[in-house]
Amino acid sequence: MAGKRSESGQVILVYITCRNRREAEKIAGVLLRERLIACANLFEVFSLFSWKGRNKRVAEVVVIAKTCRSKFPLLRCRVRELHSYMLPAIVFWALDGDTEYLQWVRQETDG
Repeated sequence: MAGKRSESGQVILVYITCRNRREAEKIAGVLLRERLIACANLFEVFSLFSWKGRNKRVAEVVVIAKTCRSKFPLLRCRVRELHSYMLPAIVFWALDGDTEYLQWVRQETDG
């Protein structure tokens, strides 16, 4: 497949939900400065979920960050340190696509 690398060099898309825009910008900014991500997109969303037996409806901001799989363990730790939620959503999907873009993500997170 185009853009495929070893698992550690695999480019991933990380999905993180945040309480508000301020928190999302803070987290994304730290991850970017520490070269744990190459870039991030922020989206305002409305979430429905169950928490401790109660259904919730809240406005949130989603951070979608691009990085390499090898950075995920440290990224997850940093998000948990910075995040206000007891259990933030921090999940990822492996990406494939334009090889030049994927190489750029790898270069930006090489540190």
